[in-house]
Amino acid sequence: MYFCNMNIPLNKKKIINDPVYGFINIPSGSIFDLIENNYLQRLRRIKQLGLSSLVYPGAEHTRFAHALGAMFLMNQALDVLIQKGEKISKQELEASLSAILLHDIGHSPFSHCLEHFFFEESHEEVSLELMKKIGVSQMTLDIFSNKYPKKFLHQLVSSQVDTDRLDYLTRDSFFTGVSEGVIGTERIIKMLAVFNDELVIEQKGIYSIEKFIISRRLMYWQVYMHKAVVSADILLKSILKRANNIQKQGIDTIKYISPSFAYFIENGTRTIGDEKAIECFTNIDDSDIWNAIKIWTNNEDFILSYLSKCLVNRHLGKIQIQDNHFSSEDIDNVIEQFYCSETSVSKENLKSYFVLTAELKNKAYSFQDDKINILFKNGQVKEICNASDQLDENFLRKEIKKYYLYKLPINR
Repeated sequence: MYFCNMNIPLNKKKIINDPVYGFINIPSGSIFDLIENNYLQRLRRIKQLGLSSLVYPGAEHTRFAHALGAMFLMNQALDVLIQKGEKISKQELEASLSAILLHDIGHSPFSHCLEHFFFEESHEEVSLELMKKIGVSQMTLDIFSNKYPKKFLHQLVSSQVDTDRLDYLTRDSFFTGVSEGVIGTERIIKMLAVFNDELVIEQKGIYSIEKFIISRRLMYWQVYMHKAVVSADILLKSILKRANNIQKQGIDTIKYISPSFAYFIENGTRTIGDEKAIECFTNIDDSDIWNAIKIWTNNEDFILSYLSKCLVNRHLGKIQIQDNHFSSEDIDNVIEQFYCSETSVSKENLKSYFVLTAELKNKAYSFQDDKINILFKNGQVKEICNASDQLDENFLRKEIKKYYLYKLPINR
C-alpha cells in the first residue's frame, strides 16, 4: 500500500481484525484520530441493517465495521490507481480516506428506516455537517461533496461502483448468509482505472460488474426489502409516530427515556441548523430507541403500548405484495374487519397505524447518476449497457415496482 506506517506514533499503530477482509491497518495517525472521534464511535452502536436481524439472526454488524471496511477498500483502490500511473498526492489520499471513513456518521439509529425522523435533510447532508464540526480538511469536504477537481476521488466515495457499495454488499452478504450478494470485490478494485478524470472499469472486469449489478438487485429483494424487514420497519415508524402524536396531546411519552431522544419526541423533525438537535442526535443510537420502546410497552395509551409490545416480541404485521396498487376498497375492507373485532380503536387510528399501503421500488442502475463506463483495450469507452452482452439498456432502465398492504391484527 502507498501509505507507510513508519510515521505513525507507536500508540496509533493499530491493526484491526475484520471478519470479512482479515487484518486492516490504520494508514496514518490522523485517520486513527478520526476513528477515535465520538461521532464515528457512535456507529458502533448502530446496526448496519437496522431490524434485518429479526429475519437474519447473523445481521448484527454495525455501521462502524462498514466504515472501516469501506476505508480498507478505498485504500486498496487508491493504491491500484497509483500503480497504474495516476498522480495522487498524500494529502489527496488522506482526504479520500477521511471522506469514506466518515461518510455514514450522519446515519440515524436503525439506519435507513428512520432517515427523515430526526432531520429534514438526508443522512449525507447530516454527515457533511458533522464533518465540518469535527474540523476535517477542506479537501475532505470537497471530495465528499463532489466539489474537488479530481472527480474520480468523489466517485470512489459515492457513485454506482464506489467503495461504499462494494463493502456493504460484501459485508451484508457475509453476515446474512445470503450468497446471492457475493461479488468479486477484489477483482473489481483491480480493474479500476481513470479516463478523462472519471472512474472506469477495464474491459477484463466487465463480468464482475455484471454480477455486481445483478447481486445488488437480488440483495434488495432478498434482504433490504424482505417482507418481514419491511413489516418491522413499518412497525417501528408507527411506534415513533404514535409517541410523537400523543405527546402533543398531553400523554407523557418522554418520562424515563433518553433526554436526547426525548428532544425529538417533543419537538418533531428538525433541520441541521438546530444546534441543540445536532447535539442530541450525536448522543442517540439504537439502544436509546429500544430502551424507549421497552418503556412504552407499559404506556397508558393502548396503541403505543400494543405496537411497542409487538416489536419487542417480534409479532410483526402481515405484508401482502402485488404488482398493482391496492384499491381504497381493499383497504376499507380490512379496516372494517379490524373495526368489527376491535371497536376500541377508531377507524382513523386503524388507518394510521394498523392498515397501511405504499410502494416498494428496486432499480439496480440509474442513468441519471454517474455512469458505469467500461474502458476497452483500444482506448474506447462504453457505458455498461453498450458494452455488456447480458445487461442491455432495456434491462437496466427497468424499475421494478411492487405494492404492499400491511396489516397488524389486534389481539388483546
